[in-house]
Amino acid sequence: MVLRKPKEIEEIKKRLLEHYPQAHTELKYKNLYQLLVAVMLSAQCTDKRVNMITPTLFARYPDIHTLAHADIDEVKEIIKSCSFFNNKAKNLIKMAQMVEEKYGGKIPEDEKELVKLPGVGQKTAHVVMIEYFKKNLMAVDTHVFRVAHRLGLSDAKTPQATEKDLVEAFKTDLNAIHQAMVLFGRYICTAKNPKCDQCFLYDLCESEDKREIKK
Repeated sequence: MVLRKPKEIEEIKKRLLEHYPQAHTELKYKNLYQLLVAVMLSAQCTDKRVNMITPTLFARYPDIHTLAHADIDEVKEIIKSCSFFNNKAKNLIKMAQMVEEKYGGKIPEDEKELVKLPGVGQKTAHVVMIEYFKKNLMAVDTHVFRVAHRLGLSDAKTPQATEKDLVEAFKTDLNAIHQAMVLFGRYICTAKNPKCDQCFLYDLCESEDKREIKK
């Protein structure tokens, strides 16, 4: 359920887009293959850590074909500093194999087909579609979830339900808002010790985590 008034929602949207006019993922990639792999690795892992792993991974497996025929132990060794690396290694190879076998080696550009790939859930598919194709979609990671709740944009208990609330609230520019909320949550509205003195949404925040600004 959307909890804010339409005027408040529009003001939040306006400020987010003004402060992050060119927002995009901090994952480093050169093509759709690299983006998909990086997003898959980023689940419950920081972008910074993923960016440390992917140069070696992409040098060894530069495309879908090479990854589809990868040695799983070698992949595990390369990504072992990433959370859940065992499962991620399996899913990366299975994903590449399915792309080869079912899609002729070309990563599908449709959300419904993307989510059929091993290790690719709705959030991963949405992040890829938002970043690469600029689709009007919302994705809810830990930062977006926290910001949405602190700003009273949702009181939903799950990321999926929170996503639904945000789509209903903002309707348009969802891709840009997603990217903005990620950066806002990562650097200002942090989980611990939020930087309220730097917050451009301070007057619209009613969170219990809101810190008093010392004058």
